[in-house]
Amino acid sequence: MDFKNFTNEDFDVFQIDGLEARMDALKERIRPKLESLGQYFAPVLTTLTGDELSVHVAKHLRRTINPPKDTWVAFANNPRGYKMLPHFQIGLWNTHVFIWFAVIYEAPQKQDFAKRFTKKLNNIYKEIPKDFVWSLDHTKTNSIPHGTLSKEDLRSMFERLEQVKKAEILCGYEIKREDILKWGEEDFLNTVDYVFNKVAPLYKIALNIK
Repeated sequence: MDFKNFTNEDFDVFQIDGLEARMDALKERIRPKLESLGQYFAPVLTTLTGDELSVHVAKHLRRTINPPKDTWVAFANNPRGYKMLPHFQIGLWNTHVFIWFAVIYEAPQKQDFAKRFTKKLNNIYKEIPKDFVWSLDHTKTNSIPHGTLSKEDLRSMFERLEQVKKAEILCGYEIKREDILKWGEEDFLNTVDYVFNKVAPLYKIALNIK
């Protein structure tokens, strides 16, 4: 696999002023790494979920003024798009790398997914590792460690996903910039593999895959 671990220069891309300059650096430095991760993990996730997952590297095409504050590669069971579906992501902000299972606000079947999560509340609460985190907004860096949640807290998050039009839910793992800089490629790939194994059941619950 042709993947080199993330570097200070990669994280510093998000400090570059101006949309065009930042996008040029992002395409040159980060996108090849995300494409490599996409090709590596698509078959892994296909095996884990039993669903044929396609790779989507963020292009940020809708942006005309504000440069992106983060970027990612996503995996979903549709080659044409991922935002409307439960999906997986690997990406980075200037402060950390994230590895997510995600249902974001564009998903039209969010209510169904939320009901299925609520039905499996006990299993989800027990099976997600304590050092994993939840997010309620993919556009912000705020996250909530699973180990700090009560079962009722988690139920409330699922209910919010069902009832609030713009609600989102993401679950996964974050690696601080200063930590990942000390890692080798194999450390990172093994961690992503571990996280996807732990969050793949959420995908299967959402889509009612047995």
